[in-house]
Amino acid sequence: MIRPKLEFLSRETVDRALDEAYDLLVDPGVRIHYDEALELLADAGATVDMESRVAKIPRPLAESAVESAPNSFYLYNLDGEPVVHYGGDDVHFDPGSAAIEIADYGANEARVPVTADGENFVRLAEMLPQIDAVATSIVCGDVPKSMGDWYRLYLVLLYARKPIVTGTFAIESFAIMHELLVAVAGSAEALAERPRAIFDVCPSPPLMWSDITCANLMDAARAQVPAQLVSMPLMGATGPATIIGAAVQHAAECLSGLTIHQLAHPGSPIVWGGSPSAFDMRTGAPPMGAMGTMMLDCTYSQIGKMIKPGGLPTHAYLCMSDTKIVDAQAGLESASGAILGALAGINMMSGPGMMNFESCFSLEKLVIDAEIVGMAKRLVRGVDDSDEPLALDVMREVGHKGSFLGTKHTVRHFRTEDYMPSEVIDRDYRQTWLGKGALDVNARAHHRVEELIEAYEALPLANDVVRELEAIATRHAKAAGLDQLPELTAR
Repeated sequence: MIRPKLEFLSRETVDRALDEAYDLLVDPGVRIHYDEALELLADAGATVDMESRVAKIPRPLAESAVESAPNSFYLYNLDGEPVVHYGGDDVHFDPGSAAIEIADYGANEARVPVTADGENFVRLAEMLPQIDAVATSIVCGDVPKSMGDWYRLYLVLLYARKPIVTGTFAIESFAIMHELLVAVAGSAEALAERPRAIFDVCPSPPLMWSDITCANLMDAARAQVPAQLVSMPLMGATGPATIIGAAVQHAAECLSGLTIHQLAHPGSPIVWGGSPSAFDMRTGAPPMGAMGTMMLDCTYSQIGKMIKPGGLPTHAYLCMSDTKIVDAQAGLESASGAILGALAGINMMSGPGMMNFESCFSLEKLVIDAEIVGMAKRLVRGVDDSDEPLALDVMREVGHKGSFLGTKHTVRHFRTEDYMPSEVIDRDYRQTWLGKGALDVNARAHHRVEELIEAYEALPLANDVVRELEAIATRHAKAAGLDQLPELTAR
């Protein structure tokens, strides 16, 4: 099998970028707004100024953290099967996170999503075979903000069999979310052995860590639940204006997070990830669908892959668009990101279904993006050159007759050599298209959304597990000021 691969940097440039990133850890250092992390670094040999909250992390300390971090790990599904591999050039996709708006089919205005939207999203994501993990993509507006992060995980656990990409909005939330995950896994030890979820943790550019993200990073490490670094410099705004300069800052932020994480628990799984962006000086917006953003994602991922023998697992926010409705721009930007990221071998790409600068979700876009994902995965599977001979036998069999339709060679290969999309993608003749109602891609996607949600079958969760999840959610909802959880429509 001959697999295509994309690299933007030479080995020499990667080494130069890492040298500069390690230098940044000492000068100017990293500002950290969490006492426990500063104390952890000081005890390990970093120079810490508690007044300015700046830690100067020596290169050997950061390099030791890189060495102790695993080259790869798996996320598991509800059945305990390893289905997502973070490592090497394996490629996976999950919907983006976290949308505070949802775009209804045919509407120009977005609205605040509610619990029913969260349910429908998870059921749909579960039914799309191209999507490897379910993210906590929908922030429901019908519950208090203080429970918005763990409540979306609660919904995903009720409806999803797939692995989960999630994250917290508060220090206290990790414990609640860990409690929910343990309720399904059976014990904290079982969860650590077969992790179901990965937690995004985001440094604040440039070179800063908040108390929330530091606490979450350390909590995840100690629970041995995978963490996903999401560094996000904006080129020319909160980071250097060049792709390589922003990649150096990204590396420094990831290295500082790696160091804190591995000091909290050496060997705990962690991902070299991010959501950086170009910066549109005309509008002040961070365009996730810009070519510069996609190139930066592939560049920093290459640095993570080459930081040590075997590299580190990688992640990026790709396959998304800045458009406000599902249109040609959505397809252009989402497909470009998915294909570039797949060719770069990024292990997990978050973004299908997302638009409007990572803030709005569309179910129709998700099913269209699933077809883009299918094509991207087919691309990186490459060209199979294992047949011997390559074509000589079948060419001689057919000779000058001109038809290969009836040959065993065609029967053996036609289903696998190309990606076969659903009817969301129109590849029929015009008259057939007209006969089916002359629907555009958005209308076809809407029909598929309805079909897949209707076809979803409830998870075989044990009744005692469901009751425990409900009890945990109810207890914490009351603490947040909500006496009764929203009624679920799909259970």
